[in-house]
Parts: sequence; C-alpha cells; structure tokens
Amino acid sequence: MREFAPIPEQDEALAKKVIGAAIEVHRELGPGFLESVYRKAMAYELSSQKIQVEEEKAIVVPYKDIQIAGQRLDLRVGGRIIVELKCVEEFAPIHQAQLISYLKATGLRLGLLINFKIQKVKDGIKRVVL
Repeated sequence: MREFAPIPEQDEALAKKVIGAAIEVHRELGPGFLESVYRKAMAYELSSQKIQVEEEKAIVVPYKDIQIAGQRLDLRVGGRIIVELKCVEEFAPIHQAQLISYLKATGLRLGLLINFKIQKVKDGIKRVVL
C-alpha cells in the first residue's frame, strides 16, 4: 500500500483561515448570491488578513506532450490551496472530481469545496486531499 506524506501544518493552518473567511462571508451575505459575489468577498476577506489570494487563476492542463490552456480556478490561496466555490443545493460527485482534476493538474495536494447556498456554510465545506 502506498503511503502519503501528511499535509504540512502551514497548509492546515491556512485551510482553517480559509474556512474562517468563508464563515465570515456567509455570515455577512447569507445564501442566494452568484458564485462571483462570494469569490470577490472571499478574496477581500483573505487579502484583509494579508493572505495571498489569486482569483480565477489560469492554469494549464498537461496532456501527453502539450499544455492545454483555458482552465481557471476560483481561488488559489497562499499558492498552496485550491478553493472551489459553489452555489448549489448540494454537492454532486462531479464537483469533487473537478477539484481532484485541478489538484492533479497543478501538483497541489489540498483543496476545499465551499457551498454558499446552504443555511450553515460549515455544513457546506468539503476538504479534498490528493
């Protein structure tokens, strides 16, 4: 069986800050807006804490001998965590598959799916480790 290295403590601490930011954004805005509104609010919240955040970060997808451009991440936080934001009734399997694909393409290991179309945002957070 293959063993994986644990996620570094600094990444775990960063993930907790992202979750805290999501809770604050949801507390202020509640459910009902477009993903783009939550993305901007999350970027503001994280930036105000002096955390590096990139919105709609373009990535390339490696395929055989080429690099395919055109894919964008909702947020890349601290250069180490991918955050995908959703406004859906509930996560579908494709949402996790999408995040896993992004982690593979970027070589990052930790991602968060955050659903803002929910009463308690803490119930709409899914942690994905590659």
